[in-house]
Amino acid sequence: MTRRNILCTALLTLVMATAARATTLARMNLDELAAAAEAVVHVQCLGNASRWEGGEIWTFTSFEVLETLKGAVPRLLTVRLLGGQVGHLISTVSGVPRFVPGEEVILFLERTRVGDFSVTGWVVGTFRIHRDARSGEQRVTQDSSSVAVFNPATQTFRAAGIRNLPLDEFRRRLAAAVERARDGRQP
Repeated sequence: MTRRNILCTALLTLVMATAARATTLARMNLDELAAAAEAVVHVQCLGNASRWEGGEIWTFTSFEVLETLKGAVPRLLTVRLLGGQVGHLISTVSGVPRFVPGEEVILFLERTRVGDFSVTGWVVGTFRIHRDARSGEQRVTQDSSSVAVFNPATQTFRAAGIRNLPLDEFRRRLAAAVERARDGRQP
């Protein structure tokens, strides 16, 4: 077998193995996210780096914490998410958020087995902050609001979530959800 055929066979095997693993995200409301997350933070992305670890490509994104809304985290933290690019190889995983240096987001975080952080529910636990063009007001949009997510109760997929909510209103709703989670109450 020629070197080119070996490379093509290896690449085809990698593509087939990756395609065999499907991503299914479960819808979580704000109360469920607040209960599941160890920490909730308003952060600014500083940068990304990808590398091989455990036979997978992982992206490590560095953030500066601007505000802690739940839990305790260091001022600078790194979030580990599956997928990324190492050299000419790209690993893409549906439902995994990616971040751009300079952007602000609110993240629901949980600890991984190795002690760093990951985003709870991936796009479900990622909320982008943007400024309204007219008012200049900061607003929040959940990444999963544009992604079809599985609802186990109805056994259906649909796009839903928080869209274009004023940041102050999001903070109020989140504070109430965190308090309910702490007290073990339902909404």
